Amino acid sequence: MRASVSRRTLLAWAGLLLLGAPAAAAEPPAVGDPAGLIVLMRHAEAPGVGDPPGFRLDDCATQRTLDDNGRAQARRVGERLRALGIRQARVLSSQWCRCLETARLLGLGPVEELPALNSFFGRSEEREARVAAVRRFLAGLPAGGTPVVLVTHQVTITALTGVHPASGEAVLFRADGTADPPVLGRLADTGSR
Repeated sequence: MRASVSRRTLLAWAGLLLLGAPAAAAEPPAVGDPAGLIVLMRHAEAPGVGDPPGFRLDDCATQRTLDDNGRAQARRVGERLRALGIRQARVLSSQWCRCLETARLLGLGPVEELPALNSFFGRSEEREARVAAVRRFLAGLPAGGTPVVLVTHQVTITALTGVHPASGEAVLFRADGTADPPVLGRLADTGSR
């Protein structure tokens, strides 16, 4: 079974391109009521690529982690999400330390671990199962429910949306009870170091 970007997602992105909208606009997209909003976010800046050989999920010292810029970036993104009207959200994260720290620094609520959001970088055999698990999670979110923030990795976001996000960047959706909710736009960190 081959995973692909849905027709609806492709049409939404084509519409943004036809309108001349930049891929990651400096201004947040208009989302209206934050109820039902889904924020699929890449962890904040953590220098390097992947993780060292032999890293362990239960030991942050063995992983690539956020630096001071990444911590500041996560706080800025939290402020931008509050500017969209999200004061409190259901926040779920990959079990990687850089994702958990990003999720906590957003300041939007308690953080729950969701293994479906874990990275499969360097383990492509896990891709299909992880993407399917995230899609099942999305399908279970009700329209008009509490906003949901999902902090994950570039590979997960790209597999789900075709978007290659920068560190701290998010793709915004509106929950509609399906595995492929409509894309509203992207939210990028506009802060400077």
